[in-house]
Amino acid sequence: MPPRNKIFKTDAEWKTLLTSEQYTVLRGHGTECAFTGPFLEEKRKGTFCCAGCNAPLFRTDAKFESGTGWPSFFAPADSDAVTCHEDTSYGMRRVEVRCATCDGHLGHVFPDGPKPTGMRYCINGAAFTFREDGV
Repeated sequence: MPPRNKIFKTDAEWKTLLTSEQYTVLRGHGTECAFTGPFLEEKRKGTFCCAGCNAPLFRTDAKFESGTGWPSFFAPADSDAVTCHEDTSYGMRRVEVRCATCDGHLGHVFPDGPKPTGMRYCINGAAFTFREDGV
């Protein structure tokens, strides 16, 4: 698959395109409060896309109930949809997940998810838009 076309915008441009919550999460590496974000209970068949650039990130067929308060997935929509980065903020060692297209912060990934991957991509709902299949 060819490399993604990266999207670059100024901070001012991002602020005009995103809601304040989306901006805090995607550009400020923030986290929405558990059990408050959109898409936690989303069950329709479809694709969760980046709220910053509309790139497809995760599919509902990889979504599972983790009990953490954030939408959780065992795999991204495709292998190059997201990138992973070491995150040592707040005195913890975690793996940050970002949109591969616009570099927006999505959440974190942990090695305690279900089969088939054993991974749990714990993603902020504010980082998403949703595209229902067939609509």
